[in-house]
Amino acid sequence: MSETKSPLPREVADAYVDDLIALDPVLGTYLGAKESYHKLPDTSPAGQEAVAELARATLARLDEAERQPGADRDIERRCARLLRERLTAELAVHEAGEGLRSVGNLHTAAHGVRQVFTLTPTETDEDWAAIAERLRAVPAALEGYRASLALGLDRKLYAGPRPTATFIDQLTEWSDSDGQGVGWFEDFASAGPEALRDELDTAARAATEALVALRDWMRDVYAPTIEGAPNTVGRERYARLARYFNGTDLDLDEAYAYGWAEYHRLLAEMRTEAEKILPGAETPWVALAHLDEHGKHIEGVDEVQAWLQCLMDEAIEALDGTHFELAEPVRKVESRIAPPGGAAAPYYTAPSADFSRPGRTWLPTMGQTRFPVYDLVSTWYHEGVPGHHLQLAQWVYIVEDLSRYQATVGRVSANCEGWALYAERLMDELGFLTDAEQRLGYLDAQMMRAARVIVDIGMHLELEIPADSPFHPGERWTPELAQEFFGAHSSRPADFVESELTRYLTIPGQAIGYKLGERAWLLGRENAKKRHGDAFDAKAWHMAALSQGSLGLDDLVDELSQL
Repeated sequence: MSETKSPLPREVADAYVDDLIALDPVLGTYLGAKESYHKLPDTSPAGQEAVAELARATLARLDEAERQPGADRDIERRCARLLRERLTAELAVHEAGEGLRSVGNLHTAAHGVRQVFTLTPTETDEDWAAIAERLRAVPAALEGYRASLALGLDRKLYAGPRPTATFIDQLTEWSDSDGQGVGWFEDFASAGPEALRDELDTAARAATEALVALRDWMRDVYAPTIEGAPNTVGRERYARLARYFNGTDLDLDEAYAYGWAEYHRLLAEMRTEAEKILPGAETPWVALAHLDEHGKHIEGVDEVQAWLQCLMDEAIEALDGTHFELAEPVRKVESRIAPPGGAAAPYYTAPSADFSRPGRTWLPTMGQTRFPVYDLVSTWYHEGVPGHHLQLAQWVYIVEDLSRYQATVGRVSANCEGWALYAERLMDELGFLTDAEQRLGYLDAQMMRAARVIVDIGMHLELEIPADSPFHPGERWTPELAQEFFGAHSSRPADFVESELTRYLTIPGQAIGYKLGERAWLLGRENAKKRHGDAFDAKAWHMAALSQGSLGLDDLVDELSQL
């Protein structure tokens, strides 16, 4: 009888992805797994524990895999390191009960239930039949989520009142998306075929009724119970969540100081560019406000969607063969308008495993029809090309050289966001930001990420504002001061600023990964340049860097430095 070969780390990681898809059809849909399209996950405490138990079992299998011959090869070693770090961080978050108080303006189970419909295929009657079945699953998914929050209440694991109030408002909007009594699910289902009209309408109405029931419970039970709870999380919880999003144990005080150093550097550069636009402007944001009225802009929602598509297509043509070497499937990316009722920030969704659904950028219009160009160019270099799209689509393209886990599920937020911010800086280095408007917009976006480090760490840890700060020196951060600071150092409108601060209260430790991740990418590149000297090849380094899969920030610097 032949001896069964024990799996290596990449096989363990890919088996984990298969098992996780079975538990989480939302994830399966993101990955293009057709068997997921008609289902939704168990969002109850039992469902959360099933995912955690899978992680524990996978770590045990990984212990064995790392002892096998061949496990020390770089391709296996990187995957094992990522899998262990990610599952350990995820279990720490789960065991602290964070999933029992996941409330806010994005990334909750309810947000996943809604957003997954925008990624589900809608081309055929068969697709719509799967959607009808998935719509029928919405009430159970939302009830499971409510049960998780109820258990959190029992254990006194409370979300913050401000994220809770915002979430209740979102549920209200989703329940009546047009102000005429038609919910988001009903509006979505209205595009389905006539042959399934009654089935779709009935299921969509039931989904809307479930949204209303969740909204009412949040308003009448949850919100009164948590009244007076803190909106911030404190050092212990923050450190745990920051580890999850950044893949490393951060020195939070050092990171806070780095945020302030970047603030002062960027402010000086912004003043230089602002003087070119509006000489004598009191602050750079006065010059940006001038651009809101008098700068270059795009009129119309359809027009801005087309303009953003052209921007990404032009970037691909300019960069492919010079600074990157792109496979044909990676060259395709779509510009989309985000559905209403979500957060204010643009975002990206990766392609499906077979690229039948391409990578897509999403612009929330927030009711606007006029879009200043300065606010879009570097943002789409971040979300699209050469930012999120080139990294995440490349991972999908080389999945067999990595593992499915490294290319998809195992993403470290700070790695991905750090690359995207590095991509903005790269386009500035390469001269793509051709005028003062675009460059001031880029610096404003960079300043926003530096401000995130300052206020996210500052308010959750209640740190002191430095004496050399022009803003409330010597005081300790509160969410109110954070919103005032962010608004004073951003060109974004008040509703965006409010949405951003609610985001930081919803997912502490995530927003700092942009700037800290960029720092890791820059340090890795600088180290590689020193190793190679004049022989350093930026195109080869970029493609090697984009082809190693995700890593936590410490591991990222180490691996980038060796390329």
